[in-house]
Amino acid sequence: MTEAQDCLAEGAVPIGGATLVWADWQRDGFPELAMSLREVPEANVLGRETVGGAVALHRIDDRVPDVLRLAAATVGTGAVRRTATVGGNLVGSTLRCLLPAALVLDARATVLDSEGVHETDLAELVAKRPVLVSLHWREPIASAYRKLAGEAGGPPPLAVASAVRTDTRGNRLRVAVRDGYDMLSGSVTCDPDADRTLHALSGTALADLPTYAWEVIRAQVTRLLGERDTD
Repeated sequence: MTEAQDCLAEGAVPIGGATLVWADWQRDGFPELAMSLREVPEANVLGRETVGGAVALHRIDDRVPDVLRLAAATVGTGAVRRTATVGGNLVGSTLRCLLPAALVLDARATVLDSEGVHETDLAELVAKRPVLVSLHWREPIASAYRKLAGEAGGPPPLAVASAVRTDTRGNRLRVAVRDGYDMLSGSVTCDPDADRTLHALSGTALADLPTYAWEVIRAQVTRLLGERDTD
């Protein structure tokens, strides 16, 4: 990590899989300095409550919550997932297929800049786009993710993530939706009745989503609350 910080201070461009920048570099010229994060230990962690920014998407398996595993599995093709990384998807890409999953997990980010390593939230991660070292969260009770099919050359397809987590107020449901390039989320206390929980969600920032988005949300919430009761 110290070596990576020194490289940043010298103006090196950080890369993971380089899937998003390689074509631009071939067209516009390669940077004078670049550094790979693939061998930085802290950026390669993978477990129930953490994932490194340099972890390739095809490595994300059932060691992480379902919502993150399913989100990673929808990114590109198998060849892309063998190269593309968590950090590239969240920080380098405008699509950010993993962001709804990270939001419902209430993930925090460990990031690296020229001044060192520090922790931040997802809003700052997306806005300032530092080097993502890792994400960490508390394991949810249950979670889910679905991305609809998109049209080639069209806007990003709808993606819906949801998770039930326990906090000081009891069990909370959080839903995050990528609708085009917009990212919306809402959080409510879980009610044993799925309809009442969905009604509460309709009073959040998700209220104005189109009908087809609410159909996906309804299916996810109903299933998640059923899984929670079974557990």
